[in-house]
Amino acid sequence: MVFERRAERGKPPVEPVTLKILVAGGFGVGKTTMVGAVSEIRPLRTEEVLTEAGRPVDDTDGVEGKRTTTVAMDFGRITLRADLVLYLFGTPGQERFWFMWDELSEGALGAVVLADTRRLEDCFAAVDYFERRSIPFVVGVNCFEGAARYPAESVRKALDLDPDVPVLLTDARDRESVKAVLIGVVQHAMDLAAERRRALAT
Repeated sequence: MVFERRAERGKPPVEPVTLKILVAGGFGVGKTTMVGAVSEIRPLRTEEVLTEAGRPVDDTDGVEGKRTTTVAMDFGRITLRADLVLYLFGTPGQERFWFMWDELSEGALGAVVLADTRRLEDCFAAVDYFERRSIPFVVGVNCFEGAARYPAESVRKALDLDPDVPVLLTDARDRESVKAVLIGVVQHAMDLAAERRRALAT
């Protein structure tokens, strides 16, 4: 018995499961902020300064104070438990960079579609993208200061979401708030995977 206890203490640490989560949504919705709020490493950012040349293409209504934009991706990492690590990939929001989404979504467990109620139509493309590819996602409503607050069910109806898609209110600047959304994505994806397994078994 003593020998077994010593052997257990001498076991190497469990290799954590790593899962890939996307953070998507429209231009200026807070994706870079969200990744940075929870990442335990210095986030990798590919931001460039907005220029006059981009103004005809980038709709800055409602986000007039925005000075930079993601042109490739944001990357961060968060350890939820000793055996579970999430790799976060923030997608570019502008339409001219959407060609990168296919590569970024490869192997993803699920996604957060970040929404701004002042520009709710900007997240339609992300919702459509994940629905078409059957990638589990939750909608995180980023509660900006000064923006009108709406119940989650009102946002669900406005986005015409399926009943099983979670809609969560969040603050992309707050670590605990963002962490709760990420846990929601993992749980939602696992629930859907379990449903599929049950369906195949019957």
